Amino acid sequence: MMKLRRNKKIKLHREGVGLLAGTFVLFFFVVAYLYAFVENKLAFYIVTPIALILFLLEVNFFRSPLRKYGQDTAKKIVAPADGKIVAVEEVYEPEVLKCNCIQISVFMSVFNVHANWYPVDGFVRLVRHHQGRFMAAYLPKSSVENERSTVVIETECGRMILARQIAGAVAKRIITYAKEGEECYIDEHMGFIKFGSRVDVYVPLDSTVKVEIGQVVTGNQTLLAELS
Repeated sequence: MMKLRRNKKIKLHREGVGLLAGTFVLFFFVVAYLYAFVENKLAFYIVTPIALILFLLEVNFFRSPLRKYGQDTAKKIVAPADGKIVAVEEVYEPEVLKCNCIQISVFMSVFNVHANWYPVDGFVRLVRHHQGRFMAAYLPKSSVENERSTVVIETECGRMILARQIAGAVAKRIITYAKEGEECYIDEHMGFIKFGSRVDVYVPLDSTVKVEIGQVVTGNQTLLAELS
């Protein structure tokens, strides 16, 4: 499959632009009011650094580093998100694939990049949103009980890969860009989960897993597994 790469240099994810602008305006007017109209400047000196720290944390949530995998992507399954591997196990996927697979789960903390990338090159065959709960995303049951968005991708060699964005106790907004019938590539964003959560990837049983539990991975960079 010929790869048509999109060379868009993204520093701040589009999902955060409006929220960041609103937060900046709010903090600016609060600090300006304290400086101009409150005689005791102690409040100004306390609130200003707090507002700055909170704003920088919000910027950190929505950063979107420019990344290219830069290697041959044939039969490669690449990490869809930054975070820590919390599961590598054989499971039965009951909702879509309805077969045994290897589940590889990446847990994102609030300090990780929140953009999600496609784990493989291929064609999007299914996009489905599931309503559910918002319990902690690191719990095993969150894969099938939490609110989630499922994307099934058929690779060029005909293998089906399932990527699932999962909401958590804090992350309650899942955004999925994938559209059924479209081509997709490893270097492209599949979606975004606001304020951290988890992404599961289900791969065929005969795949060669390249990561282990506890390993820290980088989205669009770390090789999770190879198809046989």
